[in-house]
Amino acid sequence: MRACLQRVSRASVTVAGSVVGEIGPGLLILLGAGPQDTDTVADGLCEKCLNLRIFPDEEGKMNRSLQDMNGEALVISQFTLYADVRRGNRPGFSDAAPPDKAERLYDYFCSCVQKKLGRLQTGRFGAAMQVELVNNGPVTIWLDTEA
Repeated sequence: MRACLQRVSRASVTVAGSVVGEIGPGLLILLGAGPQDTDTVADGLCEKCLNLRIFPDEEGKMNRSLQDMNGEALVISQFTLYADVRRGNRPGFSDAAPPDKAERLYDYFCSCVQKKLGRLQTGRFGAAMQVELVNNGPVTIWLDTEA
């Protein structure tokens, strides 16, 4: 699985003109699944996202996790994290999981975040979405379970 984490002051996702998810301070998690990914992989990635110490402590050092600071999470499905642009200028997506598997893993990952964090907003799997965010820092972290 791949995740692009963005530490945000606020973020929202809109589908067909309606806001379907919105958070204050926390993490925007863009999430993609590969064909070999499993629930176990999703569990590990969930733990990493929630416990990664990328929020400032009282001294301004990145020493607090999303859970430590009682932040919120907005998780957006993002198959384009598996784009292959090594040949030509048009990205290929054959490295991404098939939609049915990707949706199941996305839902599983979101349920893990909800259970552990209790504060979760999501986009809509497979929908055309508009995502707005204020990146705080900016801090953007790339996680790849295959690396």
